[in-house]
Amino acid sequence: METKRQIRIGTAGWDYKDWQGIFYPPELRTHKVHPLEYLAQFFDVVEINTSFYGHIRPELARLWSRRAKAVNPNFVFTAKLHRSFTHNPYAVMEPTSAASIKPTDEDEMLARQGLEALAAEGQLGALLIQFPVSYKNTSLNREYLEVLLRQFIEFPRAVEVRHESWNNPETLDYFSHQNVAFCNIDQPQIGRTLAPTEYVTSALGYVRLHGRNYDQWFDCDDRNDRYNYLYTESEIAGWKEKIERIAQRAEVTYVVANNHFEGKAGVNALELKHLLSGKRVSAPHTLIEHYPELKKYADAAEDTTDPNLSLLA
Repeated sequence: METKRQIRIGTAGWDYKDWQGIFYPPELRTHKVHPLEYLAQFFDVVEINTSFYGHIRPELARLWSRRAKAVNPNFVFTAKLHRSFTHNPYAVMEPTSAASIKPTDEDEMLARQGLEALAAEGQLGALLIQFPVSYKNTSLNREYLEVLLRQFIEFPRAVEVRHESWNNPETLDYFSHQNVAFCNIDQPQIGRTLAPTEYVTSALGYVRLHGRNYDQWFDCDDRNDRYNYLYTESEIAGWKEKIERIAQRAEVTYVVANNHFEGKAGVNALELKHLLSGKRVSAPHTLIEHYPELKKYADAAEDTTDPNLSLLA
């Protein structure tokens, strides 16, 4: 009997100030609806990106799990590994290499506590190990990656590398032997940045859409500005085809929109959900008001102003 292939679509993060009044209707605060309770009615995965900046506290992991499961029992999280394992502490000014990455024993302990709390709830879909574009395919960097993958071997792992030097058969063969997912990304093609791929090297398929904001990718006053990009219909259609091919070879495929500025990730994630399912989707009414193009494939979710109403649309 053939196993049903899953495609899980969601956003990178959920707690953004600029989502208030756009993705999250104002009435949610009035009735004390947690953002995850609302987001989980539209998506079945979310990538935790705050774990990159600060370790996940176990009590928060359990709270998030309960909030999301109350609305969507099939909801899962993926989580970024803390930056102490993947980035030079001065990465904004200096390139990253294995020689400049300095995690401590405490970093490992704290990272593991949060990940284990999610895993204990049955809601950790994958651990995302994300390196910057300056992390190139060198012998020293490969050795460090091998150690890091063993360090967190008990978790389903996906590795995001952004430099084109990793795009070769040797890397793919190594990832396959380590049972590690190669993260396929969409990012501005500047210099030797990795071009879009559609690789599957484990039971997991992983796709991250960062946007194509060429002007502000490396030159922005606020790091969030680089994610101010709304994919066009044709750009999303191109990824729809890649995702379908990835899903044919993976047991579960995670598709994460990271172009989060003013809820744009929600727009493109819902568009992909529509294209891959062939059905109209439910969307926050405020998101449709802010992005009228959603009307082509989305209907407004049921009113949540009545706290007695189910949050499920």
